[in-house]
Amino acid sequence: MDNANIAIQVTNVEKVYKLYDKPSDRIREAFGFGRRKRHTEHRALKGVDLTIRQGECVGIIGTNGSGKSTILKIITGVLNPTGGSVTVNGRISALLELGAGFNMEYNGIENIYLNGTMIGFSEKEIDEKLESILAFADIGEYVYQPVKTYSSGMFVRLAFAVAINIDPEILIVDEALSVGDVFFQAKCYHKFEEFKAMGKTIVFVSHDLSSISKYCDRVVLLNQGTKLGEGAPKQMIDIYKQVLVGQYAIPEHTDSLLDDEEVRQAAADASSTGRSAAPQTTAAAENPELLEYGSKKAVIEEYYITDDQGVKTAAVLKGNPFTIHMKVRFAEEVPAPIFAFTIKNVRGTEITGTNTMVEKAFLEPVGAGEVKEVSFRQRMDLQGGEYLLSLGVTGYENNDFTVYHRLYDVLNLTVISDKDTVGFYDMNSTVEVKSV
Repeated sequence: MDNANIAIQVTNVEKVYKLYDKPSDRIREAFGFGRRKRHTEHRALKGVDLTIRQGECVGIIGTNGSGKSTILKIITGVLNPTGGSVTVNGRISALLELGAGFNMEYNGIENIYLNGTMIGFSEKEIDEKLESILAFADIGEYVYQPVKTYSSGMFVRLAFAVAINIDPEILIVDEALSVGDVFFQAKCYHKFEEFKAMGKTIVFVSHDLSSISKYCDRVVLLNQGTKLGEGAPKQMIDIYKQVLVGQYAIPEHTDSLLDDEEVRQAAADASSTGRSAAPQTTAAAENPELLEYGSKKAVIEEYYITDDQGVKTAAVLKGNPFTIHMKVRFAEEVPAPIFAFTIKNVRGTEITGTNTMVEKAFLEPVGAGEVKEVSFRQRMDLQGGEYLLSLGVTGYENNDFTVYHRLYDVLNLTVISDKDTVGFYDMNSTVEVKSV
């Protein structure tokens, strides 16, 4: 392998933590009071080797406690290894503990310069990036207030904006793409895709296996501090799923299999998002940065979601009926308008949708000044999680497709589920097991 093409080289890295029963034991051992060893050792990493080439997007997966975050902190210099070596060729920006370098007494602007300087940028370089950082964070005049007055959402938005707009050569991401509200998450994933398209080196840790599969060129699987394997995303994800449920024969050099309780806990942690929560009855959350366009011959004036009781809501229980509503006013005559909706996930993938032409529900002309109330009623079979709703009114004029009004990512829709199956939606299988 050409060493000049290597961005990160991790060689036989070990990390051992000393665990003490009480603080006084740490002090006694530090000052040499007595010969008895007062700590136990926890080997978080056990001789891990890892080579990441420039321009690669490499995912790291594994159960809780496998050493994923530890190896990222060693690569970024937050932690020192107990043994082995790490070589990094390129400037790193790390999305680990967002805002860890912020001074709570400083305002947002001052913290941007403080954080950028700590990463290794000059004041001139930060000046050039300031406008894009502020635009991405989008916290308005609060940027001139002390950070200690920020809400948690504003804090992570600013911290993320600083980290991802500094233009690093190597980006380290540890579950940070799930910060903020659903609209900010969509913006974060878009920025992440920009980095990948630019050929940046990316190291990505996540429990979100669909993101790992979508973005990563190669995946490394860790288990209890040992590298279990590396290879194509699908291959490593399949093995990881077997590890989660105790169905993979882990080689002896990895010390031991996960016991039953650890398996259950890891599986629960990896798939707990959005479960066992109570439904909300507030109006659906509107996106302040939605994309809107069209000729405006017809305008969507009102839109909302209702649950099976007819209550406006931002959250729908999986398995329950729900209705998407929009009210459309026509400024001019339209020969045959088509009303439509689309549901996407926060990474921009279109999951489902339909329109009145496909459903053969409305194929009539509409006159100027008329108002139509449109409703799409269906059962919610998507998996638990966050989604974005888009709406549109289109049609054909002289055989040419025409957009009268489109609203992209206009509402946030939360699906609450106590049973998530594989993929985007539930097959609603009826299962029967018989003795023979």
